[in-house]
Amino acid sequence: MQFSEPLVLSSGVTLVDYHLSYETYGELNQEKSNAVLICHALNASHHVAGVYAGQEHSEGWWDNMVGPGKPVDTDRFFVIGVNNLGSCFGSTGPMHTNPQTGRNYGADFPVVTVEDWVNAQARLMDKLGIHTLAAVMGGSLGGMQALSWSLQYPERVQHAIVIASAPNLTAENIAFNEVARRAIVTDPHFHGGHFYEHGVVPERGLRIARMLGHITYLSDDVMNSKFGRKLQEGDIYQYSTQAIEFQIESYLRYQGDKFCKYFDANTYLLITRALDYFDPARDFNGSLMQAMARATAEFLVISFTTDWRFAPARSREMVQALVANKRKLSYAEIDAPHGHDAFLLDDSRYMNVVRAYFDRITLAGEKK
Repeated sequence: MQFSEPLVLSSGVTLVDYHLSYETYGELNQEKSNAVLICHALNASHHVAGVYAGQEHSEGWWDNMVGPGKPVDTDRFFVIGVNNLGSCFGSTGPMHTNPQTGRNYGADFPVVTVEDWVNAQARLMDKLGIHTLAAVMGGSLGGMQALSWSLQYPERVQHAIVIASAPNLTAENIAFNEVARRAIVTDPHFHGGHFYEHGVVPERGLRIARMLGHITYLSDDVMNSKFGRKLQEGDIYQYSTQAIEFQIESYLRYQGDKFCKYFDANTYLLITRALDYFDPARDFNGSLMQAMARATAEFLVISFTTDWRFAPARSREMVQALVANKRKLSYAEIDAPHGHDAFLLDDSRYMNVVRAYFDRITLAGEKK
């Protein structure tokens, strides 16, 4: 979808003539009351579910959650996946041409925030003729967007589903993001963010950023049960500081190699900075309770016990702020071993919680 109306960003910069890539699943009903917006996390896209005809390994990133007969049932709901501004999967971002210069934006692409993404998504909903969303849903950074929707456009959101998320990043999380960014910008091939013009990719930095990030997405239990101290070859140390000795090392390098072939370095910088900036309580003297007073939606908040990057305590902060404001909500804390990545996996208890919640949305709609 092309947008010619300028979008004023939180930074004060105006983005002109931009486009958003999106996919839809299911059918919008006559009343336009069954729309569900899915917000993506750091390295995902608008391709939420299904597969592309004739393309191997093209399964949507939340295909286990969204589809006919699945927890978010596309036989009942019209589901929309949107690729955020600044991403590298179709929507306008650093890899695209800056109309003012005729060159790739590169490092000149303006810094975007969660609030900017929500404003852009709202414009897309306007173009689709959807005023009120039955639900906005997301995990991790996607959960932050769902929360922000409930605060920026409270009259347009009936339900907000916030999974494995937080009302802001801790200092530790900001630190992880900064180390990842330093790995990228100090790569000799980064060229100040204008590496496209040099025909190179800062692969070394992207590899390290992904390896670091991937460690934080897994729990210690998962890494120990899957890899432990198993060696890559045989059972004898090679006594080398350069060789791949342990299976966990091989796994992380594999993840890094795969990531640097499809993800854009400037996009990584932009999205991690958007994560850093998100803090709805900032304008309310740090009071999340006051910030959440704007929300009128019903909430489903889900956390996972072994998620140490977005720990259950952070979800409970949101729950307590909602309770203090006497908002309707459901909270589930799933005892799962998978760490932060649990929100993408097939835990039956987790899936059943989401399914039951959407069943209730359907039932409430039918009673109306």
